[in-house]
Parts: sequence; C-alpha cells; structure tokens
Amino acid sequence: MDRQDGQLSVRTQAALLGVPRSGLYYRPVAASSEEVRIKHRLDELYTAHPFYGSRRLAAQLRQEGLVVNRKAVQRHMREMGIAGIAPGPTTSTPAPEHRIYPYLLRGVRASAPNHIWGVDITYIRMDGAWLYLVAILDWYSRYIVSWELDQTLELPFVLRAAQRALRHATPEIWNSDQGSQFTSPQYLALLEGAQVQISMDGRGRALDNIFTERLWRTIKYEEVYLHGYETPRAARRSLSAYIAFYNGERLHQALEYQTPAAVYFGSGSVRVS
Repeated sequence: MDRQDGQLSVRTQAALLGVPRSGLYYRPVAASSEEVRIKHRLDELYTAHPFYGSRRLAAQLRQEGLVVNRKAVQRHMREMGIAGIAPGPTTSTPAPEHRIYPYLLRGVRASAPNHIWGVDITYIRMDGAWLYLVAILDWYSRYIVSWELDQTLELPFVLRAAQRALRHATPEIWNSDQGSQFTSPQYLALLEGAQVQISMDGRGRALDNIFTERLWRTIKYEEVYLHGYETPRAARRSLSAYIAFYNGERLHQALEYQTPAAVYFGSGSVRVS
C-alpha cells in the first residue's frame, strides 16, 4: 500500500489487492505487559520445542509462574500463527471457502536453485510488542529470495513478498502451509498466473516445511533473541542487515560451508544424494 500514490486512491489500491479498505486503516491495540511476556515466552518455547502442543505449553508456562490456561494459550498461538507439530488442532487453517492444493513434495528433493520455494510466517518479538516476518526460501540453496515485515497477519504483506520474489525468478514448485493467507484467492491467483505448481503441507504437518522452520530457528537464535527492538523501524533495519549476512556471508554446513548466495547464483554447488 502506498498512501502517497497520486494516481491510485486507497480505495482503488484496496480493490486491486482484494482486501477490505477498512483493514488498511487498522492499528493494533497495545497489548498488556502480561500478554507480551506470555507471547514472547511462547515464541521461545515453540522455537526450542516445535513439537510442544498447547497443553504442554500451558503447563510449562504455569510452572514458570505465568497465570494462563490452555484456552488462552491456544488463542495466543492462533494470534501468533504457530502450531505444534504433533497431530491435533492446528492454528494455521484456511478459510472455509478457500481452495486447498495437495502436498507435492513427498519423496521429492530440491535438485537446483528455483526448483522448490517454501513460504512461511513467524512471530518476531519487540520491546513491548511484536511483528510478523514472512520469508520465501529457496530450498536447494537456503537463499532467502524475498521477505517482508508487518504488525498484523493480514494478507497484503504476504502479497508484497510474493510479488517481489516473482519479479526475481519463478520456481517450479511453491510450498506453504494451509494458512488463510496462503489459501486466499488473491495469493493463489498470483501463483497461478506465474504458472508455478502449488504445494500445501498436510494439516498438522509443520515438518513438511522443515527448511523454513530451520530458518526461523536460525534467525531467532542468531539475531532476534540477541537484540531488543524498540520500534518496527529498528527491527526492520536490524533484520535487513542480518538477512544480507545470512544470504551472502554465513557459511552453511549443509551447503558444504558455502553461502546461500554462492549456491543460488551458481558460483557454488552442493551434492544431491
């Protein structure tokens, strides 16, 4: 959204994005310090133990002195966009009218750059608040093709990241979970227009997108948990610097100690077994 655009009104831009105009004026209500504390701790626990479900997370929080029941934990998880790996109720669900695509990657291994991309969203904590980070990852090279930050889980920031990625290249297969952002008609029309094969994880199968889950853990342990972002601008600046480091300088053991950029752009290669 560009509110300074002299040619397209806010109404027109909202129509083109396929989102309600009211959502463009949304400003998140300040959360209580207790809610922020609980969500930040949930993020830490989930990052360390993605197999924990709401029952175990609630029990862990209570042991640590946080007064919270399972129902509240489930609500927080929905708002944070996370779900335990174990089978059961999932917090990443499509809207009932949204189309679901089959999972195409069972037994398939990424064999070259732009063969398989994965997209996912994670919770990014700040001092007294939080943001959401969406990233599109090339599975073969671990290269972050595109990313975006926002204060809500609304669709536009996912569309911006996807549009930017597709201006860069087009993958053969694009994988996601079944979250409402990734099953929305506007998002699916964008991918279908690019003629990519759309793949979606099975319900309660967070490990289907394991490469992106590992990316989140790396970003949080090496960047987010080491800094206290006071503002969204500070978070964006620091994450931008880290992602540039991750792509262009950080050596990956899985890439035979090459950088994602070297493998993605062809100056390096990895053996595929």
